[in-house]
Amino acid sequence: MTNPLIIVENIVKKYHRGAEELTVLNSLNFTVYEGEFVALMGPSGSGKTTLLNLIAGIDRPNSGYIFVGKDEISALSEDKLAEWRSRHIGFIFQTYNLIPVLTAFENVELPLLLTPLGKSERRKHVEIALSIVGLADRMSHYPRQLSGGQEQRVAIARAIVTDPTLLMADEPTGDLDAKSAEEVLILLERLNSEFKKTIIIVTHDPKAAARASRLVRLEKGILKEDIPTESLDSARFAEAASVFVEARPK
Repeated sequence: MTNPLIIVENIVKKYHRGAEELTVLNSLNFTVYEGEFVALMGPSGSGKTTLLNLIAGIDRPNSGYIFVGKDEISALSEDKLAEWRSRHIGFIFQTYNLIPVLTAFENVELPLLLTPLGKSERRKHVEIALSIVGLADRMSHYPRQLSGGQEQRVAIARAIVTDPTLLMADEPTGDLDAKSAEEVLILLERLNSEFKKTIIIVTHDPKAAARASRLVRLEKGILKEDIPTESLDSARFAEAASVFVEARPK
């Protein structure tokens, strides 16, 4: 077993809707080890994206602790947290979030503008990232000139260009056709196996979850099941993933 990279201890996250208080995560404990590829599954409203955002330092818990490596990110100030995110987190969104007036190169370069790298060093990093995702020949194209799958691969290049500690993906294949989705999943699997990136993916798609090393199901803000995919044959995996997707809170 590798070393723990993420340790979530007794996390509680609540939101207010008018006078109503909603508990989205309820005393949740969760550990991710270096180099793992974890799929978070469960019904809508189960807390998957909230947990992803807390680990990424985008949101804060009401109580509990979150450690990533040696950093207790739940205790960092807003300024320190923003600096930490820029060094450690690559985020992949369902809707790509590319800036339409910027080329693929310029979109991927954006995170590097927050670093001390010079122009030539930034260019080298961007070219490597676009090469990894198979789009070295599209760096001067604008998002409107790319297919959905190509746009998502540009978004992945942007996520990896700073060589982050963690890759966080929220439904990264949700807006893609089957062929493009498969290309993105193969790329994520390669980033995990070849480049040793630790990946957490929120998904409702059993095919996406099949790429992961662990299936984790949340329900009503509680971690209900945590299964290594290597322990499942194909039939049992399909059954487990289906349950993870279709389960509904009572």
